[in-house]
Amino acid sequence: MSNKVLIVDDEPAIVELVAFNLKKEGYEVIVAEDGQKALELWRSERPDLVILDLMIPEPDGYEVCRVIRREGATPVIMLTARGEEADRVKGLDLGADDYMVKPFSPKELLARVRAVLRRAPTLQDDHVIAIGDLVIDDLRHEVRVGGKLIDLTPKEFELLRELAVSPGQVLERDYLLEKVWGYSFAGATRTLDVHIRRLRQKINDDPQSPKYIETVHGLGYKFIEQEPHNV
Repeated sequence: MSNKVLIVDDEPAIVELVAFNLKKEGYEVIVAEDGQKALELWRSERPDLVILDLMIPEPDGYEVCRVIRREGATPVIMLTARGEEADRVKGLDLGADDYMVKPFSPKELLARVRAVLRRAPTLQDDHVIAIGDLVIDDLRHEVRVGGKLIDLTPKEFELLRELAVSPGQVLERDYLLEKVWGYSFAGATRTLDVHIRRLRQKINDDPQSPKYIETVHGLGYKFIEQEPHNV
């Protein structure tokens, strides 16, 4: 089955160019001209990737990206005429997976689409994340490694999922504490580090030679990018 891509842009010429090249490569394409329609389609159509312009009618691209990151793990490529470093940093900080500035090369965009989709977790039935031989099932609240069911506490499950939906991205300790525990304060990082250690033990992840979770000293942790594995 072909990947579905949501294009969010209010410039007809850009939409036509991007859609033409995606369809030529076999992608299924859906289109939204404003932020509200984009979120409606994202929630109803569950695309595999979103190509998102920043300067769209309300809500703008930043807010659309913020909502997508809050509610899901769909990869986002920001496509915009705003090339200033501050804009790129803001977009990436919100969770965008890549950033292209108009005017752009359709061939380069397609290459970035392929790269982002290769890195992205495999989402199945809207509730399963599969990366490598690790499978996280949100509906059943189960984790399996190599087909073996792993017994995790609720916090360990939430922590693993939070890392897995952002492969390759460094998640700072304060961010993880806020997302998983709902708070962050001096001294609380010990709680996080203990949970990471126990989680690694359960999924058989050696901290000296990690397969899943890498420690980024002085910052936090990141889930190691791997080739997706179909379950």
